[in-house]
Amino acid sequence: MEYILLEIGLALVLIALCGILAVRLRFSIVPILILAGMVVGPHAPRVGVLDFRFIVSAPVINLLGRLGVLFLMFYLGLEFSLGRLMRASRSIITGGTVYMSINFMLGVVFPWLLGWPLREILVAAGITTISSSAIVAKVIVDLKRTANPETEMILGLMMFQDVFVAIYLSVLSGLLLGGTISTARALSSAALALGVILGLLAVGHRLMPQLNRWLNIPSDEAFLLVLLAMLIWGAGIAETLQVPDALGALLVGLVLAETDHIERIKHLIVPFRDFFGALFFFSFGLEVDPLSLGGAIWPALMAVVLTLIGNFVAGMLAGRSAGFSFRASTNIGLTIVARGEFSIIINNLARAAGLQPGLQPFTALYVLILAILGPLLAKNSKTIYSGLNRLLQAASHGQNPGCCGGPRQ
Repeated sequence: MEYILLEIGLALVLIALCGILAVRLRFSIVPILILAGMVVGPHAPRVGVLDFRFIVSAPVINLLGRLGVLFLMFYLGLEFSLGRLMRASRSIITGGTVYMSINFMLGVVFPWLLGWPLREILVAAGITTISSSAIVAKVIVDLKRTANPETEMILGLMMFQDVFVAIYLSVLSGLLLGGTISTARALSSAALALGVILGLLAVGHRLMPQLNRWLNIPSDEAFLLVLLAMLIWGAGIAETLQVPDALGALLVGLVLAETDHIERIKHLIVPFRDFFGALFFFSFGLEVDPLSLGGAIWPALMAVVLTLIGNFVAGMLAGRSAGFSFRASTNIGLTIVARGEFSIIINNLARAAGLQPGLQPFTALYVLILAILGPLLAKNSKTIYSGLNRLLQAASHGQNPGCCGGPRQ
């Protein structure tokens, strides 16, 4: 007999225990949820009626986890406004170009040096280039950095990479599944992604007076239903137009951030953000089989090191080009390290195309390490910045012993 509710209840018990543990340890819940999902899953045992494999409930948990990404991106959009993003648009374009170029170049060079075939190189480049919007959004909210000026740049980079994802997935799927790369298809994907972004923001801005009237709903129940309808429908429209659904959720949040009801929206949406977000990270861990990771340890570790270096350098360059301080630029470089849902999507595309089976454990281990390191590095960015600053000052003093209080001749 299939006890789907019992399985889902068991998953929620594990997630709740992870939450309690995270509070006790004063630690980010993200890596704890991912590791908990890895411990159970398809390879775990079944104890009586308690099925820790979550086979029957897997589709439901995955769907709820997918909603978690939407709520995380929607809430992040609520923390900003269209006006703030438009004022930073030039810096975002410059920083986004630098960020994607550096990471994509490293993503191509690394597998090429390992002697991988062309199609595997392109897959690995996509896997290692794209940050996890869900983890980045969760980290920003947990660390209470939504008001930080550099967070505008981080949000802009997430939007920039979502456009890149729409284009790259179009090109990659054509190459892997169809055997050809269509320039027209790539250009149409780019135009469509940009059109969705600009169109939705323009419509939202133009209809703002009407939105304020339509959302003037006394009942919290009806108000919440309208919010959920706008969020899911907006994400669904984006998905239908071959644009990441997370981007659609982010754009809906940006539009609603301009309304007079923003505080009420935030108050009602936070519980959904936390609940469904936790399910996403747990379901993410369920997809990782720890028994299959052994053969990919060294390639994954090398890729992680290159990603950390590339992200830090790209974040510093993007931040400095926008006029941010070295400390704020360090926050950018360390916050966008995590890899997650987009890397898994690209990996699934490679599996459908029948590419080398070694890509699967490589992707799982690479994503797992950075999904854990990402929140840790972001949380300790102040300590890391202080350490790097001391090292640079020590090196500067060593090269100039006669200055800054050094011995006089």
